[in-house]
Amino acid sequence: MKALKIALLSAALILPAAVLAHGDKTGPNGGVVEDVGKYHVELLMKAGELRVYVAGAGGAKVDTKGAEASATVLAGRERLTLKLAPAGGNALAAAGKFDPRAGAKVVLSLAMPGQPVVSGRFGIPAKN
Repeated sequence: MKALKIALLSAALILPAAVLAHGDKTGPNGGVVEDVGKYHVELLMKAGELRVYVAGAGGAKVDTKGAEASATVLAGRERLTLKLAPAGGNALAAAGKFDPRAGAKVVLSLAMPGQPVVSGRFGIPAKN
């Protein structure tokens, strides 16, 4: 019985940390954050621009110089593929005509210099 109480107490202490670690997946720039390979990538969609920010372990910014990326935006029946280019610091960006409405999905393919291609899928939530 004592071992069960210790196990339950341990779980109660660990669970909040696990929940907070995943949080609501909103990044420092207000975008959606997903794990893409070994990177934490934040995606922002605005009318006419798609921008991603790449971070590594502990949130350290990863320089995108020399990186290559593409994003396929799926919004309703629309499908648009964009080529992203380094946009300074840890950002990559692309311009295009797409609808940044809630419910859109974005599939990102990212190749950092000297690293294998990784991909991730983002869902665009409704704005509050």
